[in-house]
Amino acid sequence: MPLYEHVFLARQDVTSQQVEALIEQYKAVLEGLGGQVKKTEYWGVKPLAYRIKKNRKAHYTLLNIDAPAAAVAELERQQGISEDILRILTLKVEELEEGPSAMLQRRDRDDRDDRPRGGGRDGERGGFRRDREGGGERPGGGGFRRDREERAPRSEGAE
Repeated sequence: MPLYEHVFLARQDVTSQQVEALIEQYKAVLEGLGGQVKKTEYWGVKPLAYRIKKNRKAHYTLLNIDAPAAAVAELERQQGISEDILRILTLKVEELEEGPSAMLQRRDRDDRDDRPRGGGRDGERGGFRRDREGGGERPGGGGFRRDREERAPRSEGAE
């Protein structure tokens, strides 16, 4: 059977228990039509890039599916009817990922505290400080603006 990665976004108003109920409901739909869910990952509530149906955040969930195309089409149809689902994306893949997805790996990387965090002098990133009086020079390049003395003088008769 074909393999799919399916991600759906649920409204921010629903609770995580309701999202779990939605996952179980969609698993039952797939299993009833001859498919199976190999892996589920709940990625949590994350901000959206833009508003979708007046929502700024959404619950993200990934399903790795091994099912016939008709079962996936029925899943997408039911999610399209549901008011709790904002967006869906289904991709057909050659093989399913083993272990945690990239989203969960990134979360693990963000939890580490072994690297220094920004905050150079004056609270700016990378340790650079702008020279506020002199036009803001930065290392490795010229300043933001030229001082008046550096500009070429105008010729009197040229207009």
